[in-house]
Amino acid sequence: MLESYENRGEVLGILVGGGPAPGINGVIRAATIEAINSGLKVVGILDGFQWLAKGDNSKIWELSISDISRVHFEGGSVLRTSRANPTKSEEAMNNTVRALKNLEVDYLLTIGGDDTAHSAYRVAEATGHKIRVAHVPKTIDNDLPLPNRLSTFGYQTARHVGVELVHYIMVDAQTTSRWYFVVSMGRKAGHLALGIARAAGATLAIIAEEFRGKKIRLAELADILETSIIKRRAMGKNYGVAILAEGVVESIEEEDLLRLDDVERDAHGHLRYAEIPFGDIIKNEVKRRLISRGLDITVVSKNIGYELRCADPIPFDCEYTQDLGHAAVRYLLNGGSGAMITVQGGQAVPMPLADLINPETKRMNVRLVDVDSDSYRISRNYMIRLEPDDFQDHNRLVRLARAAHMPPDEFAARFGYLVENEPRRPTRSPS
Repeated sequence: MLESYENRGEVLGILVGGGPAPGINGVIRAATIEAINSGLKVVGILDGFQWLAKGDNSKIWELSISDISRVHFEGGSVLRTSRANPTKSEEAMNNTVRALKNLEVDYLLTIGGDDTAHSAYRVAEATGHKIRVAHVPKTIDNDLPLPNRLSTFGYQTARHVGVELVHYIMVDAQTTSRWYFVVSMGRKAGHLALGIARAAGATLAIIAEEFRGKKIRLAELADILETSIIKRRAMGKNYGVAILAEGVVESIEEEDLLRLDDVERDAHGHLRYAEIPFGDIIKNEVKRRLISRGLDITVVSKNIGYELRCADPIPFDCEYTQDLGHAAVRYLLNGGSGAMITVQGGQAVPMPLADLINPETKRMNVRLVDVDSDSYRISRNYMIRLEPDDFQDHNRLVRLARAAHMPPDEFAARFGYLVENEPRRPTRSPS
């Protein structure tokens, strides 16, 4: 048992950085309850590091148990959030430390991604760990380096809500005989797009990891989608739903994107990837191809992501974040500082931030989808995409070519490259 913390008068500060994720309020609730029951005062710091970095310590909310006892059911963040980064300048960091000291903060609990984690660690270093820091990782992208395939909190809820949305879109696609290209959040990794596609049974998913770090042409991406549409048509179905991770756009050769009229550039002429209308660009290209083949198929693009970030958390994330918030406070009160809090096999495990943050990039390594895993190979087996057997089986090739309004040899010459590095689907061994 830990010693009693009654009447210690110490202060726990809690802040949230980065984008929203379902379950933030669950962490705030659990940490606040455990801290107050341990004799601490809890100060909710509004808008992340935004005001602290300006030396302003007035944007706070002293939290009580009655304030937050039921907020774990709600999406969003009762403390709001921002992407303000106090490590951008020495002045901002000094302001942040001074503001926290003026608030008499002894412990700082941050909830966020790798930028927030790095900022928190810098605060601990700047104060010689007199302000002890614990970080709870969150992102719906599920791309932080947690061990044993642990989910980041918020991911399971985002996937759950994403599957519901895609289910409705799939029904609409079938009802109206149209195709949807759904672009899902997931800038660095394709976990969310693939997870939604797998659970919903979408026609196919395309994630950046499948290109293994290589740049591809916009035409190749269009070929993948066009041939999936053709293959479905050969199966007698003129509808489908493709899920694309938003990060795929960064796998496309920049010269292809620079030729487009509707992309924004910064002052140095560099592409603003976040502003590229990725879904519309690929939809228009595939639609143009279908029309040139005499195929009348409606294609619609849709982005999902903002609908997922502030969804009410499902029970998994309500429970998960309670464990994380409680564990973070216990870690701090036991003298710990400078760690990311995880729960592994039902046990709280702090992971030192010094071992996780790359000293050059100031970020954590990104956890990518393992495209060599059995899980990913199974996913591909359930997608409607071209595969080697489509070219090696003459009857299948003829059906595909007919659906594309092309001679078989021309279809093979035009699209065969898409399966050059794809293994054949395993066949059942004779008994």
